[in-house]
Amino acid sequence: MIAGLGPHGGFILAAYLASGLILCGLATLILLDRRAQRRALAALEEQGIGRRSERKTS
Repeated sequence: MIAGLGPHGGFILAAYLASGLILCGLATLILLDRRAQRRALAALEEQGIGRRSERKTS
């Protein structure tokens, strides 16, 4: 079939392709979620709700 991969070369290439597509999809979902979380945080900060990590302790 595919030179050097033997009779299962098609399956091997398909598995690599599927893995690559899944990883790209997961990366895209992570980036979209990051953008949504930043928007949600900005909306909360607009309402006056600040981050606990920014509070000053005396």
